[in-house]
Amino acid sequence: MVGHYHGQRWNSAEIGASLGISDVTARRYLDILAGSYMVRVLPPWYENLAKRQRRSPKVYFRDTGLLHSLLGIVRADQIWSHPKCGASWEGFAMEQILRFLPGQDTYFWAIHGGPELDLLIFRRGKRIGFEFKFSDAPAKNRSMEAAMRDLALDHLWVVYPGERRYPLGERVEALPLISCRQTLIPPVS
Repeated sequence: MVGHYHGQRWNSAEIGASLGISDVTARRYLDILAGSYMVRVLPPWYENLAKRQRRSPKVYFRDTGLLHSLLGIVRADQIWSHPKCGASWEGFAMEQILRFLPGQDTYFWAIHGGPELDLLIFRRGKRIGFEFKFSDAPAKNRSMEAAMRDLALDHLWVVYPGERRYPLGERVEALPLISCRQTLIPPVS
């Protein structure tokens, strides 16, 4: 059941009703999965923006191989047409970023019926945003502009599976996942 919620907001009441258990028990099960490092529970970030912001966490399987197995994906070619392909990429790329930047305060941000930000990190007094796009050439969109403005981001990285880093706007860049380590972790002098 959690595999189908990968990359989505957690709703304990809905999960509990589906399984015939209470929402409290469903949340406890999620806590066990998170405590065993099988699932990442990404809390929401909210500020006083005079907008109705999401307050329930998002969940991700930390191991995309396990996620694929739970979703019945047994061959590599099956993922490309699966409805969870984009969410699988998002979870995989997020885990890689968080491996490069351990110990950071991490969140996601979303407005009801509006813009979202996949990952918000507070690092060395700066607000850094990440969007994960399973696309050959991601472009800047309204959601990213709203996140930049509403959250006063210092930088927004759009992580994608390509090979070329390029600007998308002021303080917004497309960044290949393969370049994240060199870009996000400055060399020691």
